[in-house]
Amino acid sequence: MKDEPATWETSREEFIAQWGALGSNWGINRTMAQIHALLMTAPESMHTEEIMERLQVSRGNANTNLRELVGWGLVRGLVKKGERREYFEAEKDVWKIFITIARERKRRELDPALSVLKNCAEQTKGEPAGPGKDFHKQMKELQEFVEFGMKVSDTVSGMKHSSALQWAMRLLS
Repeated sequence: MKDEPATWETSREEFIAQWGALGSNWGINRTMAQIHALLMTAPESMHTEEIMERLQVSRGNANTNLRELVGWGLVRGLVKKGERREYFEAEKDVWKIFITIARERKRRELDPALSVLKNCAEQTKGEPAGPGKDFHKQMKELQEFVEFGMKVSDTVSGMKHSSALQWAMRLLS
């Protein structure tokens, strides 16, 4: 019985695998998402070698993805007194995780898309009637929609968790 993992550890492995699979949906690779899930559910901070062993990834892969997670603000490095190794821990507050991922996705995906929409609308604003004018109108409508979505996202991101939930409940009722 001693060699069998505890129930929570088996569930944790399932979560890490699923979080890794979901990673591509938020624009990150599987290993980065798995490292995030591992650290998010770790009872204590972990060093690179522990992460490498647990996920069966190379040092380079672990280091690259840890730096990226630190860059996103989802993971922070720690130095423990008397230790030469750097340890890592993930943000565990679900609301902060959501806000961080939303902010990063906005910066990486929505901001560039909005820039393209603005450029397309600007370049075609003098188009005469017909397909060119229709294209311009479509670009302006898409631009306005994306800008609206970004404003809503910024508003929600700026709220405290409980306030955001109350706002959402009012909106949905």
